[in-house]
Amino acid sequence: MELSRVTLDIFSSLEKKWLAHCETNKKTRILSIDGGGTTALVAGVSLIHLEEQIQAKTGDSNARITDFFDIIAGTGIGALLVVLINADDGNGRPMFTAREAVKFVTDNCNELYKSKTTGIFRRKKIFSGESMSNLLKKVLTRDDGHVLTLKDTCKPLVIPCFDLNSSAPFVFSRADASNASYDFELWKVIRATSADVAMFKPFPLTSVNGNTSCVAVDGGLVMNNPTAIAVTHVLHNKRDFPLLNGVEDLAVISIGNGPLSVANCKKVDRRGMCLPSTVVGIVLDGVSETIDQMLGNAFCWNNNDYVRIQSNGYVKGREGPTMEDVLMERGVESLQFGAKRLLKETNGQRIEAFVQRLVASRRSSIPPSPCKDAALTPIVYGR
Repeated sequence: MELSRVTLDIFSSLEKKWLAHCETNKKTRILSIDGGGTTALVAGVSLIHLEEQIQAKTGDSNARITDFFDIIAGTGIGALLVVLINADDGNGRPMFTAREAVKFVTDNCNELYKSKTTGIFRRKKIFSGESMSNLLKKVLTRDDGHVLTLKDTCKPLVIPCFDLNSSAPFVFSRADASNASYDFELWKVIRATSADVAMFKPFPLTSVNGNTSCVAVDGGLVMNNPTAIAVTHVLHNKRDFPLLNGVEDLAVISIGNGPLSVANCKKVDRRGMCLPSTVVGIVLDGVSETIDQMLGNAFCWNNNDYVRIQSNGYVKGREGPTMEDVLMERGVESLQFGAKRLLKETNGQRIEAFVQRLVASRRSSIPPSPCKDAALTPIVYGR
């Protein structure tokens, strides 16, 4: 009995000391990036503008996105970007700036999505998973040979995929990685969430200790917009975010990757049936828009604490937008009952206003969890 009392007192003291580092009046900041496509133009230009605005408003050219966010989420190519800007270089700093991450994706697009033809008449085009795997493994391995895992990130991370073994979503997170059975190499996590069924074969992977396995396909099929999983993660993860009570304690910026279902593109065949080539785009756009609508409701349409950046209706034939087009395009906000409103502010202005609030609340100061390396039951999704 006495031992239990002493143990309780010790842990109570440690908890108070840890919580003293947290500011009770500061919101937990979430950055989320959609999947979709292979260029990430919309997300890329938004990330660059976000980080450069942080640097301009703080006067610190070394400031990074991870300094001002408490958790980052991404799906598909959005996951590739968030891993690059969040991967720890070994000194507690990100390996890539936002501009460097976008340049990496742009410069290596042909390697990441290297196609080859198959079939009797060589007409069927598939993408080389091996090419992407080799490139990702190379860039996410430190000079000392250490292959980065979910533990090796500057800030908490959540990335979804869909597991064919369990026929359920599978969410990779740094919180779970405190248990080696749920710690995965980062390059494998990106391959898993990027395994678009129209482009790649399903990607099998195992945890670092081999105890957990998954046969993954594109996370966008179920969570193309991963903002919702990031919000529910922080609200239920009392180990790393003990002070949260509800969405009123959050500040969220969710960045899209442009619509995948082109408005002026043919969607039905001669029989009036929906073309298979358009179905995936419709599904991914539908998932993203539904999440946006749900979060708008959850935040009671508070456009200060929940900001959605998306490029809408920019497609001109087969041409996409330029970087300037994305930032100069007027923002669109979801309303109740599925309606949308065209805002006066541009996407660039909305990012700038959000950064102003970020800087005012100072750098992220969520300390590492005191239980991070303890043998606790992990926060498990769909496993």
